[in-house]
Amino acid sequence: MRKGGGHKFRLVVLCGGISMERGISLNSCRSVCDHLDFEDIEIQPVYFDYHKGAHLISKASLYSNTPSDFDFKLEKYSKKLSKRALAKVLKQADLVFPVIHGAFGEDGQLQKILESINCRFVGSKSAACKTAFNKYKANELLKSKGFFSLPTILLKSHVSRNENLTLLKNFFKKEKLQRAVVKPVSGGSSIGVHSVSTPTEALVAMEDIFNKKLDTQAVCEPFCDGKEFTVVILQNRFRMPVALIPSEIETSYKENQIFDFRKKYLPTHKVKYHCPPRFPEATIEKIQVTAENLFKLLGMSHFGRFDGWVTKDGQIWFSDFNPISGMEQNSFLFQQAAQIGMTHRDVLVYILKRAAEKYGVDFNVEPCRKSKKKTCVNVIGGGTSAERQVSLMSSTNVWLKLRQSHEFWPELYLLTGDHEVWHVPYNFALNHTVEEINDMCRSAARNSRWLNKHAEAVLLKLNLVDGEASEELFQPQKLTLEDFLNLPGFVFNGLHGGIGENGVLQAELQSRGKKFNGAKEEASRLCMDKFATGEAIKKLNEKGIYTAAKRVFLISHFENFSKKDWDECWRNIRWEFCSKFIIAKPVDDGCSAGICKIVSAQDFRKYIAFAIRGEPEIPKNTLKDQHGVIEMPTHKMKNVLLEQYIETDKVRVVKNGLKWDVRTNWIEITSGVIGKKHKLHAFNPSLTVAVGSVLSLEEKFQGGTGINITPPPTPHVKSLAVSAAKRHIEAAANHLGIEGYARIDAFMHTKTGEIYIIEANTLPALTPSTVIFHQALAEKRAMYPREFIEKIIKNAV
Repeated sequence: MRKGGGHKFRLVVLCGGISMERGISLNSCRSVCDHLDFEDIEIQPVYFDYHKGAHLISKASLYSNTPSDFDFKLEKYSKKLSKRALAKVLKQADLVFPVIHGAFGEDGQLQKILESINCRFVGSKSAACKTAFNKYKANELLKSKGFFSLPTILLKSHVSRNENLTLLKNFFKKEKLQRAVVKPVSGGSSIGVHSVSTPTEALVAMEDIFNKKLDTQAVCEPFCDGKEFTVVILQNRFRMPVALIPSEIETSYKENQIFDFRKKYLPTHKVKYHCPPRFPEATIEKIQVTAENLFKLLGMSHFGRFDGWVTKDGQIWFSDFNPISGMEQNSFLFQQAAQIGMTHRDVLVYILKRAAEKYGVDFNVEPCRKSKKKTCVNVIGGGTSAERQVSLMSSTNVWLKLRQSHEFWPELYLLTGDHEVWHVPYNFALNHTVEEINDMCRSAARNSRWLNKHAEAVLLKLNLVDGEASEELFQPQKLTLEDFLNLPGFVFNGLHGGIGENGVLQAELQSRGKKFNGAKEEASRLCMDKFATGEAIKKLNEKGIYTAAKRVFLISHFENFSKKDWDECWRNIRWEFCSKFIIAKPVDDGCSAGICKIVSAQDFRKYIAFAIRGEPEIPKNTLKDQHGVIEMPTHKMKNVLLEQYIETDKVRVVKNGLKWDVRTNWIEITSGVIGKKHKLHAFNPSLTVAVGSVLSLEEKFQGGTGINITPPPTPHVKSLAVSAAKRHIEAAANHLGIEGYARIDAFMHTKTGEIYIIEANTLPALTPSTVIFHQALAEKRAMYPREFIEKIIKNAV
């Protein structure tokens, strides 16, 4: 066996790529680096751009929300590698870990490059990837070997439109299809997947795939009317595949909906994950055995994730094979590994061990264990507000980061009702929504015997050695909020919105003399109310610091409006604000809930109608200039805040540069602050780039989606203007009584640094790729996320 020779284990992680999944790849790479943060491992990320060019990048770059945050400045902040230099970096590594999803990363191209230079790498060989990732070839292989499969046809871009249409018509007729799915032959993350009902719709879907250059081939298959699942496969030390406990995916298929990119990666009530799945035991065992057989048939190595369906008549059909499973913080890989007591760190180490054994490389690391010497931190998230899912993401991320701290030991708690709190075990913590975890906690006792039985069977087949499944799982414990508040230890409040941010929880904690993160009761209550915040900023009366004109109306004020009333109200508001358009939003909700640009009296009326009815969302294309779905508050809005619309410069990120259309010299920014009361330090602000008129929920919190450029780029934004804006932000935050940390959203003038304050978030999101982490890393002395979280705790003690 090749010995380490005393040096740190060198791991090169490959990310980025040419597909639309490059943002997910960045998230996966971040997770790998976060959870393999050992003193005896040296990790070097290598990023591949749109043109397959390789770059050495810093680990700090991985905390960007999307590759577009830094693509345009790669030349300045990375080291471009020639083919020869890349080969040298890869060959010097003890192991190379490809985490590039989609084309180039999973279709065998990258693996072929690694094989050509005799590189030691994690995952399947090029031939296996090439077959597995091609949906048509993989399905034909299944059919030829006697596995159940659905009929499919192959559509090609070089074939004429009429030929493809004829092929589709014949297919629909032969299979008697009422509904079908059209998707790229090689692709993942549900990108480019269309649900169709006719041959003509299928043709349009095919052309959309080709026009967007997602692929040059597409498959059409019957829509599988059954129950969807996904299962992770790990290879044990005897090189035998072992399927973990599958996850059932429950989603709404109304109006031809599918399990698309948004449902897959953004917490939403439209999809639920069940692990264990709600299938008969025989079906679960059949899924596992079939997955293991297919893993061998495809010639795959180390790990993978297979997606499939249980049909109505009980058949098992595997529809997609992923040679590189997603490794986001709450991905299926980590969810399913957690069910058998493996932490993020455990399962990543296990995969690396299997690869290291193949090449005769030593790879031995100690698991991170709980220590009585560490200070207890009780992390609480969830809640009932519109921000509850982001709160779950924040609190889970804080909990996972602190598990690797040398000073603190965290416990995770979830608020699921006004006075109901659950102490959540590791294997329940990684589900995507508060509702899912609540359901799991409530049914835990009932499912424990079944789950233990299946977990033991998986562990037996994995043949683990001591420490490879280090987590001691426990039954979730139900508490009242009062019980939680009386627990010993520091309280890390991750409850965005509602009682967590409006001063109620802060008051309770202060009355008990408890130490907690963030602002105290008075500042929290003030900043939660966007109108009151604006009024407070006016009283600051400092040159260069302003707030947009605002008015608050009772929703009931509009209930009996006539068309004339709507037109008159719209005209008066625009005149008062001196604004062509207005922004409508809740007074006291965040996370982009209910925020939209209103461009006409007709749209104003529509928006208020949704608020009056208490609708959960405004569907896309309901309002003019609307980008995507607008999530509405979870509780019926009593008031609506109307705000002056401030037109900004139009900024777009193109593949390797910025397209900047100067209109007003105003841009939208966000800036974190940190420190003690009245001594707050502002980070360099970030330019926020929205696809639509306002930032969507995805752009704010979904890794791989929103674009934040830190700091705003010169020469478009003057350095002196940034310095002035930072001073203004510090003055505003100190005036509002903020302490600990916060995030200020504002409009900034690119020449003068003047700012219009939009809102102050006293409990900003701490999700894995949140903008405040980018800003902390952009400081002269960079603070990585775990250190930043520890700093927040220390500031409060």
